[in-house]
Amino acid sequence: MRAIRGLWRWRHNPLRRGTDLAEAWVALVALILIVVAGPVLGIVAGSLSRDALYRSVQEQHSKRHEVTATVEKKVSQPPLDPDPETSTARDAHSRVVAHWTAPDGSAHRGRVIAALKTPHTGDTFPLWTDDKGRVTGRPLDRATATTHAVLAGFGAAVAVTGLVEGTRRLVVWRMVRRRYARWDQAWDIAGPDWGRTGTGS
Repeated sequence: MRAIRGLWRWRHNPLRRGTDLAEAWVALVALILIVVAGPVLGIVAGSLSRDALYRSVQEQHSKRHEVTATVEKKVSQPPLDPDPETSTARDAHSRVVAHWTAPDGSAHRGRVIAALKTPHTGDTFPLWTDDKGRVTGRPLDRATATTHAVLAGFGAAVAVTGLVEGTRRLVVWRMVRRRYARWDQAWDIAGPDWGRTGTGS
């Protein structure tokens, strides 16, 4: 808004310098780009991310299957982790030896992480596998994909805004440097005679 007011005020101002008008135009262009280009690019980036993530969700759900695994025995836990962020998530899970049947009918057995705090022999728990029974991670759901897409769009909009504002600051900085250089040149020309006008020297 300051840029628009500045342009209007400086249209016919006799004290207006060319650099003042140029700075106002740079600010106005930057404002328009931030208000228009930032949100548009954010929406485009979010939409593209959402489409790619939804395809990934669909592919993962078609290739990963939830089966029921049965605990055979609990495996001793590794030493305690002093990092509170990783240890908190691990406290709700246990390492066990379990067996399960794959979607293709084959039987499997191995060490897995069970979502059980105190597993006992014969307990069952859900386990995600591929078509052949190999253990995989839980597939991405649409809500998480949407959240990631929104964050990607927001990040793109913020990045564009930062790039435009950074460019504006760089351009204005160069204009100010050039203005100061011209002032120095003018001062070098007028400096030796400064204050001597009308003294007859």
